[in-house]
Amino acid sequence: MNRLTLNQANRLIEAALAEGQRLQLAPLCVAVLDAGGHLLALQRDERASLLRPQIATGKAAGVLGMGFGGRELARRAAKMPAFFNALSDLTGGQMVPVPGGVLILDAAGEILGAVGISGDTSDNDELCAIAGVRALELIPDTGDPA
Repeated sequence: MNRLTLNQANRLIEAALAEGQRLQLAPLCVAVLDAGGHLLALQRDERASLLRPQIATGKAAGVLGMGFGGRELARRAAKMPAFFNALSDLTGGQMVPVPGGVLILDAAGEILGAVGISGDTSDNDELCAIAGVRALELIPDTGDPA
């Protein structure tokens, strides 16, 4: 497999939202981008707050743009805030360097896309992203060493 499909993106979102409901989390928004950074699918719980789509998309775009998961992105942003402020400016604000942005990898380690989730704590958002990626039998990269 060398690309993420709309069907897979929708299945990922369904699994991620189900995990959020199972964990009784706050209302979530899930964005899935393909490897080229194009939005494949986005769903927002009708109770989720106003900026959740932008935050979820920014989490996914940030990890995809840098090539590593949200946890590593957050570590680097903490060490180099001026650089990450510049990146945010360059991307029109599409860089949210916190957990909840997860790369989607195939078995060969190729990046197929990214998922970003917003609505609860970043840690809980990430748990749901991982569940969504694993539901596709693909590999989530959170930015933490395996």
